Amino acid sequence: MSKKDIDICKLEDLDRLRSAPKLNKNQSKILLNEVSHLISKSDWITIGVMSPSLKRGINAVRRIEETFEYNKMKCITLPNSEGPIFLKANQKTGEIHARIEFGLGEGILISCQYCDNSVYSKTIGPFPLDFFD
Repeated sequence: MSKKDIDICKLEDLDRLRSAPKLNKNQSKILLNEVSHLISKSDWITIGVMSPSLKRGINAVRRIEETFEYNKMKCITLPNSEGPIFLKANQKTGEIHARIEFGLGEGILISCQYCDNSVYSKTIGPFPLDFFD
């Protein structure tokens, strides 16, 4: 089944994917409304980005910060060479860490976090790298 054959109607439809699907405007609007609602109820988020380059990964985080009016996070750990990256950004600590990692899919993963440990944190995605543009 190709990415184009997958019908994405709700956030849960992304759960089975290793890489972000292509989304049309209607799908993007529905998913953005759903994820915005979940993020608004969380205490903070962590962002995982699987990207072919550091620049695209950082840009994806910056668009999320702008969309949700978060403080700009600082890049703490960055790779010394070019290549595909896995980036983790933590809104609570304000830190971004990235490393070169081969064999990953591509996309953005968002985990809603809560101060109350009894509330389940769920990872949502993968969203396309330009989802929050």
